[in-house]
Amino acid sequence: MADDPNNAADPRGQASEPSAIAHGANIMPRDYAISLAAKGGGDTLLRNPGTQRQQPMRGFEATYVDIIDYIVRITHRIWEEKDIGYIYDTYRHNSRVYDDFGLQYGSEKIVADTMHTINAFPDIRLFADEIIWAGDENVGFHTSHRTLIKGNNTGYSRFGPPTGRQVELWCIANCVSMENEIFAEWVIYDTANLVYQLGFDLREMARKLGNLQAQDGMDDPRFGEPERLGGQNKPRYLDAPAGGFDVEEFLRRSFHNIWNRRSLREVRCAYDQSLLFRGSTGRVLYGRGEYQAFLLSMLAMFPDAMLQIDDIYWMGNDDDGYKASVRWSMQGTHRGNGIYGAPSGKRVSMWGITQQEIYQGRVHKEWMLFNEFAVMQQIYRD
Repeated sequence: MADDPNNAADPRGQASEPSAIAHGANIMPRDYAISLAAKGGGDTLLRNPGTQRQQPMRGFEATYVDIIDYIVRITHRIWEEKDIGYIYDTYRHNSRVYDDFGLQYGSEKIVADTMHTINAFPDIRLFADEIIWAGDENVGFHTSHRTLIKGNNTGYSRFGPPTGRQVELWCIANCVSMENEIFAEWVIYDTANLVYQLGFDLREMARKLGNLQAQDGMDDPRFGEPERLGGQNKPRYLDAPAGGFDVEEFLRRSFHNIWNRRSLREVRCAYDQSLLFRGSTGRVLYGRGEYQAFLLSMLAMFPDAMLQIDDIYWMGNDDDGYKASVRWSMQGTHRGNGIYGAPSGKRVSMWGITQQEIYQGRVHKEWMLFNEFAVMQQIYRD
């Protein structure tokens, strides 16, 4: 697993799964002195980024004052100023980017994909909504960048000819960078919502593109069932420990109890009654009841699903609250009725990024994006 210290990432990016938590809680910022909010938001930062370096950043261009400044400004320069070639300076030549369509390897592939997307949406805008970060110049900077993307489809995309439609969707990109280069990235676009807003039939497009995807080992029936539990073991319920609040323990316990133990009562313990949730395919939910119903619908469709946490990091403290990023993966079999239609019996792999705002031991806001369009491709393809 990525959070096993024995699998800790080489900070030069040679390991396959760079993980912030492998380096321990000491790399998590304890306050919000370096944050998007402290800078007045993305637009204010772009107008006046400052000139004084706010943290050690060995090897980064002198123009960047801290890691928040770096992420916001390189994103703006590449996507909105259309300096696409700047990717060669800010992505390592052998960088790995995992997105809804799989692994994109190397800076040349990233340049090609970026040109393709900007061609499809020439007026694209990316509004930085939040950046959760951890790390330092020695272990690498880990950033979880949430953006709202807007644009008009006036060029060809992988989905078809221009539709002329305006789109608005969320994206979360988790990057690991060192010495001015990103060497690993996990990026989740709300692709299903994008396809829907473009006016295409979501299921037909998922079937079409799913059939074009190369068959991988997970489609081989000889690989059998997802092994959720070893032998006759029972999924253990994790109780909250005595003593003060530990954000990592809270995150691991709540994810495990809800997704693997199937204890949905945990929602009432871990989430505030005024919860605001934003999820894939434009979902917006209010309160614990709606959120609990969403979780139940997912678990009912994939009754053998097993979730694994691949990386966690956070910023904040008990007084000011915490902002956390959790990257996770899950396997399951489509055996229940739901939004994806009648049970298909197909094995499904999904992964996602969840960001949470936690105050006084409860989640008040959550953003959860997962590769829902890829899930649909796996289910609907022939």
